[in-house]
Amino acid sequence: MPEQQHPLRGAIVFLASQTDAAQQARAELVALYGDAPLSQAGVIVALGGDGFMLETLHATQARDVPVYGMNRGTVGFLMNSYTTDDLPERLAAAQETVLNPLAMRATDRKGHIHEALAINEVSLLRSGPQAVRLRISVDGRVRMEELVCDGALVSTPAGSTAYNYSAHGPILPIEADVLALTAMAAFRPRRWRGALLPKSATVRFDVLDPEKRPVMAEGDGQSVRDVVTVEIRSEPAVRHRLLFDPGHGLEERLIREQFF
Repeated sequence: MPEQQHPLRGAIVFLASQTDAAQQARAELVALYGDAPLSQAGVIVALGGDGFMLETLHATQARDVPVYGMNRGTVGFLMNSYTTDDLPERLAAAQETVLNPLAMRATDRKGHIHEALAINEVSLLRSGPQAVRLRISVDGRVRMEELVCDGALVSTPAGSTAYNYSAHGPILPIEADVLALTAMAAFRPRRWRGALLPKSATVRFDVLDPEKRPVMAEGDGQSVRDVVTVEIRSEPAVRHRLLFDPGHGLEERLIREQFF
């Protein structure tokens, strides 16, 4: 979705990771601007790195409150630069990007069903010494009878510069209504590098030979071991609202990443 101007409404709530840098930043900002309880939040300021931003988005997704991140961690792709100056003005001028997470529904070997939401990606990874064998279906139609690989993932545009990019997947424009399906260390078909799929698609992985070649599924740090099937789709009912300084939003960052 295109970035939009966001008017500041309501009180500021400061959340911080447990690192010394983040906790110190929170203390400085609270001393300058005060702090409100989460129930009164008009905007949430998250202090940390990308991992903490994901935690914050998951923890506050039911509140429909925009989140403005400031980098007090390592990566900071989803964060703005840190400064204590003119924060209310920065928040009022910030541009809003809305993200929809992926919904993962995984069934393990015991028949238990596990569900999770992932803002970046859902990945399937081998959890034994041998490569895994996966059958891939899209919207109920088998598209690949067997993929032999170390794993595979489905990524959102926002997550396309994370694990997906490390696995040589494509960087997706943030407003693109597509998902990236990327293989990790594909052995057969050896040259297969993945696919671009409509955002509305449902992707299903069936694990072939799960006892000999066990597979783990993971979505934003939520892991399920010994899966036999994993279904992944975008979840439009859940909206994550991120705020960025003008000219430094996700769209600009995604473009910039491609020219390093």
